[in-house]
Amino acid sequence: MISSDLTRELFVTGSGARILLLVIDGLGGLPHPATGLSELETAALPNLDRLCGRSSCGLHSPLGPGFTPGSGPAHLALFGYDPWLRRIGRGALSCLGLGLDFRPGDVAARLNFCTVDGDGRVSDRRAGRIPTETCRRLCGLLADVDIPGVEVTVAPEMEYRAAVRFRGEGLSDGVGDSDPQVTGRPPLPLRAESADDRRMAAVAESFVARAGELLAGESPANMVLIRGFGSYPELPSMQDVYGLDPVGLAGYPMYRGIARAVGMDTPGCDARIDAQLDLLEARWQAGPEDFWYVHFKPTDSAGEDGDFDRKVSLLEEMDGHLPRLLDLKPEVLVVTGDHSTPSRMGGHSWHPVPVLILGEAGFPVAGTRMTERGCAGGSLGRIATTELMALALAHAGRLAKFGA
Repeated sequence: MISSDLTRELFVTGSGARILLLVIDGLGGLPHPATGLSELETAALPNLDRLCGRSSCGLHSPLGPGFTPGSGPAHLALFGYDPWLRRIGRGALSCLGLGLDFRPGDVAARLNFCTVDGDGRVSDRRAGRIPTETCRRLCGLLADVDIPGVEVTVAPEMEYRAAVRFRGEGLSDGVGDSDPQVTGRPPLPLRAESADDRRMAAVAESFVARAGELLAGESPANMVLIRGFGSYPELPSMQDVYGLDPVGLAGYPMYRGIARAVGMDTPGCDARIDAQLDLLEARWQAGPEDFWYVHFKPTDSAGEDGDFDRKVSLLEEMDGHLPRLLDLKPEVLVVTGDHSTPSRMGGHSWHPVPVLILGEAGFPVAGTRMTERGCAGGSLGRIATTELMALALAHAGRLAKFGA
């Protein structure tokens, strides 16, 4: 069931019920070999565990069993859009999130500043997570890339991440990534998916080659990986398919980008969760907004770094912020992740993600905890991520009966 394809004729407006979605990025994990406990099972999460005892709980799968999602597809699924049918390149989301001039006909891609060794093999895909200030300086160097007939704009995102926008005739987004996704190998050649994409592949190859020349004297960020080619996205808005007035609070540009792509207002805020919650509290009573998305990124970064203990600590930090959300008294509170990022794997995984939905219409199961095994026994069971928006609307009393 795909929520955004089915709710358009059933949503109810005027109820005043507000939905608050907290996304703890990379929430799920796997058992530590020494203890047999996952990060969620290891962490002390009194607030989340208490919420589970009052909530409908379960597990959700962003792409279906066995498929590992990127952040863009995982968030599309959270917002109720089928990520298999509505594909958006990550570069397009970064461009939107950064507020770049991005138009139909343009193509954008995501850049990772990386480290390559003397043989051209990738030794660090994230260049030691260089600070954002360094990223800004390096993007300034790449402003000197000149490709005949193509306007190139490079903008810093966060840490080692940046975005590049290409503007010119005959560009397309059917180009594979150069990121090998592992160390010890050279960047992949950029391959066109069809004959129509060959010009774009050649443009991107020229850009990467020139970037390598400009960065050759830098350390540790002496090269770029390019991935996630995307054209300007056109999606039905959450206003149209859910009857909601939505707001997205995310410090990282890519997540602001996907929020904008589905029609959310995205006021500027930094990546600190306390700053996002300050803004949420300031606006909660001030306007007509009835859907709020709040994004917490650091848990995913810790999982990608393979740092089990830091992910545990960050989960506990986020748990400490839960009372601020509860004090707002949303009619429906959804807490989940976009995907699992087990520290043991050092990256995104296909494992299902715990979720709780707090609302008066919920069906709690006593003793449920906010863990992978705990939520598996909840009343929601295991569902597709694309069903969460329909469930949130139903818990808020905002979906009418279908049929006589």
